[in-house]
Amino acid sequence: MTVKLLPDSFDDQAAAAVKAFWTGRTAPSSGTQGGTRDGVIGGKNMDAFVGLVRLVAVHCGLPASAVYTNKGNVILPGYFRATKNWDVLVVHRRRLIAVFEFKSQVGSFGNNFNNRSEEVIGAAADLWVAHHHGAYSDDPDGHDAGPMLVHEPDPLINPEIQRDPRPPFLAWLMLLEECPKSLTAVSVSEPHYKVFPEFQGASYAKRYQLLCERLVERQLYGAAALLLSTPKDGAAKGMFRSLSEATSLRTMFTEFGARAAASTSA
Repeated sequence: MTVKLLPDSFDDQAAAAVKAFWTGRTAPSSGTQGGTRDGVIGGKNMDAFVGLVRLVAVHCGLPASAVYTNKGNVILPGYFRATKNWDVLVVHRRRLIAVFEFKSQVGSFGNNFNNRSEEVIGAAADLWVAHHHGAYSDDPDGHDAGPMLVHEPDPLINPEIQRDPRPPFLAWLMLLEECPKSLTAVSVSEPHYKVFPEFQGASYAKRYQLLCERLVERQLYGAAALLLSTPKDGAAKGMFRSLSEATSLRTMFTEFGARAAASTSA
């Protein structure tokens, strides 16, 4: 029997989410900074993607109440910092099933690419060490029993202190403006050592593709998606594209759907 992990309406809902993003950016704002900056800080332009999580979760058997989206309910403890606010948490029967982060970049590619890369890598590193030390467990012998540092000088990842062998599904999505500047080859500086050859002549879009693929390949994320969309076609029709199957939106939510379906019988 074939199990459909995505609802029939998924593609239409995904297009609607992209359209809502661009519409939100161009909508009039009461902000005072002017220009497109108000479209970034004045609205929750990625909120429609939150709805995709609930759509797939419910389709795969989880209750809608398991999907948390409100600001006060998407906070997780960290290891290197006290807490972090995520975009969506899926918690079922006190088990952390999934964690989602949605990001976008329109213009300012050179200024923001490294910042986004450092954020996504650092957030995952913090979450996994916290998970390893029992931060998301009700185990009475977990991290609440005493300072985490009592395990020193053990390494940060030590199988002897693992609390829950079932890791949450961690997902990251980047919606990138498709334009000449994001698709044009970018030069690299190599004052001491050579960069990896795949970065030679790579555009910012290609760099994001490599980032997403390697986040998954190194098991920092369960899935990472890159969507390219133009303001014109995105706002009018919700059009977008992916650069590889591995970094597509459908792949990310199919992986999540499989985890959600499995968690209903756990």
